[in-house]
Amino acid sequence: MKKMLFVVNPRSGREQIRNKLLEILDLFSGAGYQIQIHITQKPKDATEVVKQFGEGMDLVVCSGGDGTLNEVINGLMELKTPPCLGYIPAGSTNDYASSLQIPKAMMEAAQNVLSGVPYPIDIGDFCQEQYFIYIAAFGAFTEVSYQTSQDKKNLLGHQAYVLEGVKSLAALKAYPMKVEWDGQILEEEFVFGMVTNTISVGGFKGLVTQSVALNDGEFEVLLIRKPRTPKDLSNIISYMFLKEEPNDYVYKFKTSRLKFTSKDPVDWVLDGEFGGSRTEVEIINLRERMNILNLSLYEKNVEK
Repeated sequence: MKKMLFVVNPRSGREQIRNKLLEILDLFSGAGYQIQIHITQKPKDATEVVKQFGEGMDLVVCSGGDGTLNEVINGLMELKTPPCLGYIPAGSTNDYASSLQIPKAMMEAAQNVLSGVPYPIDIGDFCQEQYFIYIAAFGAFTEVSYQTSQDKKNLLGHQAYVLEGVKSLAALKAYPMKVEWDGQILEEEFVFGMVTNTISVGGFKGLVTQSVALNDGEFEVLLIRKPRTPKDLSNIISYMFLKEEPNDYVYKFKTSRLKFTSKDPVDWVLDGEFGGSRTEVEIINLRERMNILNLSLYEKNVEK
């Protein structure tokens, strides 16, 4: 029989996996898989489980939110021959699932795993110590993703991020940083920055307006410098959430590699989870480093 490691975060989203777990296991078992299931117990648990048991598996399936997916990816990246990845999204926002066009209904997502074909995706290398799959960010709003309680996320979904973020506007902090990429240098005081490989951030699809491909070897970068007046701040927020035209405070570009340097430590968030506080950060795009089973994007590419 084929071997599957099934990693489940039972608290993600509105804990919907609890009502579907037996049905999903029955589906996978009926498809000929011998299933080893692990229910996550603590932060980073998924990473350790995948590192310990992932080698030799035919398939690793993850059910949870973007943070759980990040942990599983970090585990897979430590394996010599990582198996294909299957994803059943069950979080509050599921940004990366939106980019992959994975069905929101859990049983449909599970069937997508069985029917899907390997689809190569880029992985982000963060300081050669950690990996991220769709976003590395700092500044305004980023702390919201890991400071918002799981209960509040379950209750409000992605609106929880917005509500908590609005509260932080009065205490908007600027970070003097030097950013280097492709022979270019930018030195400014930034209030927000994100390096992404996704079409959706925090449930909003308007934040990433550049053309996005999940396996083109490039990140989409957005940096916002410190506003000088309340009107400037209002224009920035309008751009971020109302999809208005960019202004002089917003920098956007694409690159496969970049470096951030600051005098004081800056907190970073990777896929919605705290990624550490650093004065120097180097981010590298590892092109097509992971295969995820997906039918939707495969069919779309075939149609083209």
